[in-house]
Amino acid sequence: MNISRTSYPRVVIIGGGFAGISLAKKLSKQEVQVVLLDKNNYHTFQPLLYQVSTGGLEPDSIAYPIRKILKDFPNFHFRLADVTKIEPASRTVITDIGELKYDYLVVASGSKTNYFGNESIEKHSMAMKTIPQSLNLRSLILENFEEALLTSDLNERNALMNFVIVGGGPTGVELAGALAEIKKGILPKDYPDLDTRLAQIHIVQSGNCLLKGMSDKASTKAEDFLEKLGVNIWKNVRVTNYDGKTVTTDSDLTFETATLVWAAGVKGATINGLDAENLVTRGNRLLVNEFNQLIGFENIFAVGDVACMVTDSFPNGLPMMAQPAIQQGEQLGDNLLALTEKKPMKPFEYHNKGVMATIGRNKAVVDLPRFKLQGVFAWYVWMFVHLFFLIGFRNRMVVFVNWVYNYIRFDREARLIIRPYKKTIR
Repeated sequence: MNISRTSYPRVVIIGGGFAGISLAKKLSKQEVQVVLLDKNNYHTFQPLLYQVSTGGLEPDSIAYPIRKILKDFPNFHFRLADVTKIEPASRTVITDIGELKYDYLVVASGSKTNYFGNESIEKHSMAMKTIPQSLNLRSLILENFEEALLTSDLNERNALMNFVIVGGGPTGVELAGALAEIKKGILPKDYPDLDTRLAQIHIVQSGNCLLKGMSDKASTKAEDFLEKLGVNIWKNVRVTNYDGKTVTTDSDLTFETATLVWAAGVKGATINGLDAENLVTRGNRLLVNEFNQLIGFENIFAVGDVACMVTDSFPNGLPMMAQPAIQQGEQLGDNLLALTEKKPMKPFEYHNKGVMATIGRNKAVVDLPRFKLQGVFAWYVWMFVHLFFLIGFRNRMVVFVNWVYNYIRFDREARLIIRPYKKTIR
């Protein structure tokens, strides 16, 4: 990989997400050599992926080059690589571009969509975990309406204009709200010769409430907001199969749709070599102690979504969200420096700063440690927080200007089919 050895300890970080970037920044300008490996050369602000999928933002406004984030750090190296295996015995990371030795290894590989073993759903549904997946979904949504214009088959037209979102978490709720606003304010103008009132948006939730993990008030208010936008909500219904045309459930309920978005859960993106049964726990996550060390290893750590740190408040592990990942990255940076100086590490303590979700224009729910907000003010809080955590001044300005423009004009300029996406149905 053309990375020379120095007298400094080498810290290899796998993954340029919230946790990996937070850790790399914490180690900047310290007496350690930092090598960050990622299969993309950019960091993605995942909370806004749904806006790329629905034409509200272009992908470059929520992505930022990793090299630019860390360009002023003298001992930092980035390599575009896909990590295929870890060999703890020899302290080696194996990638598609070569092998790399480490003194300390940090797995920050994040999470991926969890289909719970259903191969048919995995094959035919749409995920929304990456920028390419979001662009595919955007293209498919727009292509479906173009095809609906051309068909004379009423059933086919309805299927092309029906959208089923599986999962009532923040991703599903925010996507449903955005689609409902497109149906209301944009489709009638773009497709005047198509009766877009027939378009249907469904959320299918296996549990008895939306936004599980938030307060009951937030859940109830989010459901109320969605129903007023015309979204159909189906609770206590589990999707069992999707063949590309028909969604079947564990009840008599079925849906005919050309677009099923799977937002029903994620699992840790573990790496070969660290997949022993005693390391992988609930949600395919790596079990770590209070210092983010993998159980049984002194020099291998895991942070972010892929790490399962069990606490009294979170018996199933810390939530797979941005804040735990950022906080773990920062704390681990201090602990790694302490290790190099032969000092004791400090246990990680998660500070819950709140959970939030937006349900379209002037509608959001926010659960803060001391306050619960709903409606317009919660929407402003949601916007401020997301702008604050975006990386790069340009990205903040572009997103802000787009939001203001979209709000005033009630429009989404990025509804472009840049690269057509075609589903294969067998």
